[in-house]
Amino acid sequence: MPKMKTKSAAKKRFSFTASGRVKAGPAGKRHGMIKRTAKFVRNSAGTMILNDSDAKIVKKYMPYDR
Repeated sequence: MPKMKTKSAAKKRFSFTASGRVKAGPAGKRHGMIKRTAKFVRNSAGTMILNDSDAKIVKKYMPYDR
């Protein structure tokens, strides 16, 4: 069987913790900060852990990164 491919978009946006949970940055904060409110920019700093239903999808996209 050929190897499965990792989705390039997913490997740029998500990473895994040591326990296998999925870390992600905030949505909507890649460009165009001038049009966002200061409150939005402030509240979406850092990273977050995805919930289980979303993590399941991401893990399907990244078969070898666990």
